[in-house]
This record gives sequence, C-alpha cells and structure tokens, in this order.
Amino acid sequence: MTGSEDTSADQDGTLVAQGTAWAADLSKLSSQAAAARKKNKATLKRVKKMKDLDARFHALHHEAFEHIDCLTCANCCKTTSPRVLDRDTERLARYLKMRPAQFVDAYLHIDEDGDFVLNDTPCPFLGSDNYCSVYDARPAACREYPHTDARKMSTHVGITLENTAVCPAVAGIVDRLGRH
Repeated sequence: MTGSEDTSADQDGTLVAQGTAWAADLSKLSSQAAAARKKNKATLKRVKKMKDLDARFHALHHEAFEHIDCLTCANCCKTTSPRVLDRDTERLARYLKMRPAQFVDAYLHIDEDGDFVLNDTPCPFLGSDNYCSVYDARPAACREYPHTDARKMSTHVGITLENTAVCPAVAGIVDRLGRH
C-alpha cells in the first residue's frame, strides 16, 4: 500500500481500496464474479496461451497490492478454507504446542477432493482485527494466496477463476487482463 489511498471500510465493512481504481464492495464480489464467469473464463482461456503471461499477472498483482490492504479485506479468511498439507499440519501443531493428530482432530476435516481443510469459516485463527494468530506458521495455501504472483500462471487459471469470487485483487486482475 502506498498509504495515500483510503482503504477504510464502510459501515458494514465491505469496501476495500476505496477511492482507487481497485475499489471493490465485498458484499457484491461473489455475485459480480458469477455474472462475469463466462467472460472471465474466456479471458483466462485466451491469456493462458500468452508467452508473457507470468509477467502480465505479476505486474497486475503488484499494482493491485499497492492499493489493496489484505487486513482491510480478509475475505479469503472469512469465506474459504485453505488446503492444509501434512507439512502445514506439523508446523501449525508445533506452533500451537499440540501433537499433529490433536491439531487434525481439533481443526481439520477431509473435503470432497480428499484434501484436509479447516473445519470452519471464518478461519478460527482470524482475529476481529483481521490479523492471523498463526501467521508465522500459516499453511502454504495461505502464504501463497491469491496465487497471482505464482510461476507458471497458465497452470493456475482454474483457481484464479474461482478466486474472482473471493479476492478483489484477483477480480481486478482478471478484469484488466480481459481488457487487453
């Protein structure tokens, strides 16, 4: 964040990056993503073949996060559950001074894809101030979210499409990619 933009939330806490080209109303993000799904899917299919795809995504990622403060938003932590790998479980259990089996029993279940995910949303480690109480030990999926600065973005277009409904940065990135 540059510090010059107003990223304060409105009364119901839904606005992020207010006053910038990256402004988004979280209460409308999911429905806007649903309405734009066909267009966004076509955009991602088209750009997937670009030789400079990573560079385009990365540039837009950096631009987005000059204006969007994740602590103002935290929509990912409030609405989705990350995949938790074995190494994440071990790291989190150690951080919380638990045995890995205790951590699994207390916090995880297996989803429809066969992955361990958190039992609840919002994330049980998300504070009322949107800070993560296990930030230093958070799962890789959280560390890497929203994945728009990953290498080989062509392999991430599926999750990118899904994340347009969760993350205002991703929605803005895909929208801007569609304009070119």
